[in-house]
Amino acid sequence: MEDAEGVLGRQRFLMTVAVERPRGLDDLLAGQDQVLRVESALSFMSRAALRWQISSGRWQQPCRGIVVAHSGALTEEQRLWTAVLAAGHGAMLAGLTAARLDGFRGFTDGEVTERPVYALVPAGQRPRCKIPGLRVIVHYTTMLEREAVHPLKQPPRTRIARSLVDAAAWMATDRGAMAVLAAGVQQQLARVQDLMPIVAANQRLRRRRLITDTLGDIGGGAQALSELDFTRLVVRGYQLPEPDRQRCRKDSSGRRRYLDAIWEQQKVIVEIDGAQHLDTQQYWDDMDRDNDLKLAGYQVLRFPAWVVRYNPAHVAAKIRQALKIV
Repeated sequence: MEDAEGVLGRQRFLMTVAVERPRGLDDLLAGQDQVLRVESALSFMSRAALRWQISSGRWQQPCRGIVVAHSGALTEEQRLWTAVLAAGHGAMLAGLTAARLDGFRGFTDGEVTERPVYALVPAGQRPRCKIPGLRVIVHYTTMLEREAVHPLKQPPRTRIARSLVDAAAWMATDRGAMAVLAAGVQQQLARVQDLMPIVAANQRLRRRRLITDTLGDIGGGAQALSELDFTRLVVRGYQLPEPDRQRCRKDSSGRRRYLDAIWEQQKVIVEIDGAQHLDTQQYWDDMDRDNDLKLAGYQVLRFPAWVVRYNPAHVAAKIRQALKIV
């Protein structure tokens, strides 16, 4: 048993640890949303003091090598910090995870607490450990140019253009890859000219040909996924003449309208109807525009997106007939 002097000394030690906060620690905790690597914490306190913070319940250790300076449930931001710090030095959030932080919408791959966290790690680096309740998908890279990494945003992450290209490469399906690129440009988060150099620089990029072709289609005006399907499956798949895409025209009331595909010389227009065309007002607007085009001498063909995807031969046959191609 400890004597009275030993008990008093222990109490003084605990009071000192609980009250005093080393200089600079508060700033680091604030900057990393209360999440630290153990080695960072040990630059401000002794190992005994850190051990006491955890054993007393004031701090917690979600996985080996990482501590969080509170005992409650982790916020989404703290989960992300835990993932990126546990992935090792030089690691950063990437793909869909980084893109979402920069405003990318859609592509919900699970509830917030179940979403995988995508991290990019320099080749040769190994994550510290698995994190209970958090699925971290790590991709290794030997190509991480300085301009691909955001210099200020926290947690550390790739810039939006690199995030979108990586997300497309890592999607489970080709259609998912095309959709990510189309959505990123549609949401005005990145331009095709921002994405192309990233693809060109990485000769080993997964789906490199598909991503390059898709960006070429988007750059040509086919921004919606159904329009990308139309170009790939119908126009090129059945060797039809290339149309102009997203051509702007004014309707009878002076409003600017964009046409999905037009063969001006033959005066043939194709419109691809997605989910938005189920809306009554949208349906009437499109019908009214079609009336204006027909009155101006154009032949308008409309196809739902699912027909373009699953029966491109039928769509191509109708267009070939309209274009009077034998």
